Order: sequence, then structure tokens, then C-alpha cells
Amino acid sequence: MILPIVPFGSDVLRKECINIDKSYENLDSLIDNMFETMYAASGVGLAAPQINKSLRLFIIDTEPFEDEENTDHVGIKKVFINPKILLKSGDIWSFNEGCLSIPDVREDVKRVSEVKLEYFDENFEKNTDSFSGLNARVILHEYDNIEGVLFIDKITPLRKRMIKGKLKNIKNGDFSPQYSMRASR
Repeated sequence: MILPIVPFGSDVLRKECINIDKSYENLDSLIDNMFETMYAASGVGLAAPQINKSLRLFIIDTEPFEDEENTDHVGIKKVFINPKILLKSGDIWSFNEGCLSIPDVREDVKRVSEVKLEYFDENFEKNTDSFSGLNARVILHEYDNIEGVLFIDKITPLRKRMIKGKLKNIKNGDFSPQYSMRASR
């Protein structure tokens, strides 16, 4: 089932999310619905707060990047439950990011190129893995979302001023998304 994505201005996007345990009701369905929602919106990552759930849960599928001219990238499709960053390292690099909760806004964001984290997968098995490149970037973006941080928080003050009108329109519901969204709260 495709779920409505909450837009910029919704309180849930600014909250630090809570951990869940394996007894969380209908977790499998929630994860399936999140993937369906993400694909319907042509995204490569989706965090639970973006569907109005303040949970430490996000999904990614970076396989679409394999279709681009990046021959070094090997895409992954993963579920991250209660993730905890253990180490951020590598070179800082800039990449043009967007967010399903902030439609039609893209900005260059600087992030490190490697991340190591501990998390539970969809079977609630504990994992510790390292990721690099585009995989690390998408993970760090979604991890920020469960911490109440949006990618626009990482851009320069000048760029923020330049997109202020677009953000105000999204917050006020004055935009036409290409996918299912709910009104901001």
C-alpha cells in the first residue's frame, strides 16, 4: 500500500525518533509499504518519519544508481532498524541531494564518503557493516531524517535564503507533488 509522504513543515520531520523492538506490530507490512511508497515516488531512500511514524527505521535501494555512468557503484537494497553510527570517515564530497518530503528542491550537500553502523535488519538480526560512496551518502541522509535533521539544514545560509520561498510554499501546501503526500502539520 502506498502511504502518503509528509511534507516539509510537518512536526514529525523534526523529532528524534524512538527505537522499536521485534514485537512492533505489523513491522513486515510497514516495511513492504515503505518500499512500495518509495518506489512510487521514485526515491532511493525513505525514513519512517516521512510517512508520519516517529520510528528509528529507514530503507534504501541504491540499485538505480547502477544504471548511471558510475561504474564503481554497487547498489544495495536494505532495511535499517534502530541504526547507530559507529564511525564516519573518508573524504568529504559534495553531491546534489533531494528529499521526498521536500519536493522539487535539490541542493549540493557535503558528506563524508564512508560510514560504519550497527543496526537490525528486517528479521531483527543485529548487523555491523561499513558502507561507502553513494550507499554511505543515502544512509547518512536517511539517518539524519530519523534524527530530525533535513538535508536543507546542511546547506549554506545563502542557499537557504534562495529556496526560502519554495520551502514556504511546501509548508503551506502550495505545491503539486508527483506522488501521494499529506498536508503538513
